[in-house]
Amino acid sequence: MERITIKANVKSSAKKVWELWTNPKHIVKWNTASEDWHTPRAENDLRVGGQFLSRMEAKDGSFGFDFIGIYDEVEPLKRIAYTMEDGRKAEIDFKENQESVEIITVFDAESQNPIDMQRTGWQAILDNFKIYAESN
Repeated sequence: MERITIKANVKSSAKKVWELWTNPKHIVKWNTASEDWHTPRAENDLRVGGQFLSRMEAKDGSFGFDFIGIYDEVEPLKRIAYTMEDGRKAEIDFKENQESVEIITVFDAESQNPIDMQRTGWQAILDNFKIYAESN
């Protein structure tokens, strides 16, 4: 199975990045790959064995799905690893530098969509997070 890596450098503190990344009241504001989609609902039980859920929907109501995973690893301010509903894995590392946090996400590709499409979609969500984090 191919693995995909995406990155972003966010000008903020690790504490703030962690809060915005993990708190459902913030997740619903940044978790989208494009303007015509949104996340109307998010849940997050941030502990090993805990589950997260983000409800992703097209704003016109034409399509939607639940993105669900179970945490395998939670190291506050530094690392999150989880297994998605379909068994794929993802790891997110938060590396604090002097004035920013580098977020590096590595995830297993799925077989239904082209690799470039998956990379572009996940990167768009990460870029949206960067914009949100740097403006809040």
